[in-house]
Amino acid sequence: MHLRKSLVVYLMAGPEVPDLARAAVEGGADVIELGFPFSDPLADGPVIRRAAERALRQGMRTRACFDVLARTHSLIPDVPLVPMTYSSLLEAYGWQRFCDEVHKAGGASVIVADLPADERSDVRRIHLVAPTSTDARIKLAGELTDGWLYLVTVTGITGARDEVSPALPTLVERARRLTDSPLYAGFGISTPKQASSVAEITDGIVVGSRAVEVAERGPTALGEYVASLRAALDVVAATHG
Repeated sequence: MHLRKSLVVYLMAGPEVPDLARAAVEGGADVIELGFPFSDPLADGPVIRRAAERALRQGMRTRACFDVLARTHSLIPDVPLVPMTYSSLLEAYGWQRFCDEVHKAGGASVIVADLPADERSDVRRIHLVAPTSTDARIKLAGELTDGWLYLVTVTGITGARDEVSPALPTLVERARRLTDSPLYAGFGISTPKQASSVAEITDGIVVGSRAVEVAERGPTALGEYVASLRAALDVVAATHG
């Protein structure tokens, strides 16, 4: 029995997300990361920035995002849904109130992209580390993270890239030494070939910008795209099984 490689698909909150998320899961996604749009998203590249601007124009404020989360959860109740946003949004909404609403709406955890591991230990969340993170920061993030550790493969913003970051293998090696948490890598993964090369050394992958682009073409296109990634990951898992 080979160990399945996890596939996390990011979608920006919007009225169409429940159907898109279901299509992604039918295509083989294990986790849906749900972007809560923010007006100044530091880590996000042009594709996700545009998606956030569109979501805000659609009225996707925090309350509306929770409604989307709840509707998505009702469609795919057994799939972990993880809102991803920035600390300013939680500050404005109320930290505890935000976390309570996430769980009430069916969210499994939360990602706060710009919140360091040593701050707000009361917020149970999936932590991110990057090639620039110190060993101490990686160790702490690995101890505190909620389920898996998010490896940011590059220093910079999200977006599809031609090649997987050469900094990733070293980051994986350091994280393996410092934590027992499963390691999922994201930022810059867009093709089945990239997915399989990253999955060779990690426990899962996160696909964001490319998934958001494909999602603009509707659930069928997204499901087919996710299925192509799933197939690539399953080959890696079978080879290593």
